[in-house]
Amino acid sequence: MRPGDDERDTWDITTSVGSTALFVAAARALEAQRPEPLVLDPYAEIFCRAAGGEWSDMMDGRASGSHGRQLLEGDFGGYFVSFQASRTKYFDAYFADATAAGVRQIVVLAAGLDSRAYRLPWPDGTVIFELDQPKVLAFKRDVIAQLGDSPRADRREVAVDLRDDWPRALVDAGFDPSVPTAWIAEGLLIYLPAAAQDQLFAGIDGLSAPGSRVAVEEGRPMPQHVFEARQQEERDAGQEGTFFTLVYNEQIAPADEWFGARGWHATPTPLARYLTSVGRPIPADDPDAGPMAESNSLVSAVKG
Repeated sequence: MRPGDDERDTWDITTSVGSTALFVAAARALEAQRPEPLVLDPYAEIFCRAAGGEWSDMMDGRASGSHGRQLLEGDFGGYFVSFQASRTKYFDAYFADATAAGVRQIVVLAAGLDSRAYRLPWPDGTVIFELDQPKVLAFKRDVIAQLGDSPRADRREVAVDLRDDWPRALVDAGFDPSVPTAWIAEGLLIYLPAAAQDQLFAGIDGLSAPGSRVAVEEGRPMPQHVFEARQQEERDAGQEGTFFTLVYNEQIAPADEWFGARGWHATPTPLARYLTSVGRPIPADDPDAGPMAESNSLVSAVKG
């Protein structure tokens, strides 16, 4: 069952949507173990060890479960860690640029185990709204509370399903639509059908004052028969709920075109080009990472 289906109350941090948050955190943690990491997220390994089981095993080089095998050995030829590290670096730089331009209101959509409120140097007066499912936010809150760490900005949790009226929940949490905002949708769009992507973009546009910014990762849909074949491969391998059976193979429109048509100045960056620019080019002999990176883009836009 995919995140867009009716499973709102049937999963926790180690299953379905929750496991995707751990999957990304594991990649960031493994990146930190490399000799010259692109990014350092000191909380990523802590989250994985708190989850226990295969997630803790991965930190010690043991891939005991299906997610671990995929991350370390399977799809993308082991390149997933580099991909996630590069993506994290891109969005970290995006926030640095936004705050340097004077933006002090941040919204992290589908925040998952994003730790930027705790690890990035935010200017005084910055308010960060993190939106996600209640159980994901609760897990992160409890783990960090045990460390005794405090966020480096005014961090506000907004426990809401993005299929519900999240704009209302955001405003109720103190969001001010009259001031510029920096939005982020990192690793989110693939989990939404096209209609939901349109609603998400419309919500961002409707709440954004001039000078606001948005950054997203997106991917062009693959041929439907190829997508369905990859889903079946997961089912046949007993790995349903790992990746392809969780995502949608849809796109409302390229983000630069959608926002560009509404007065935003958008800049798309092909993922393959960005990976090369940060010293993590796609291996020429990788049959899976190449097509994935070639179809994905990192897009940032500023509202005029």
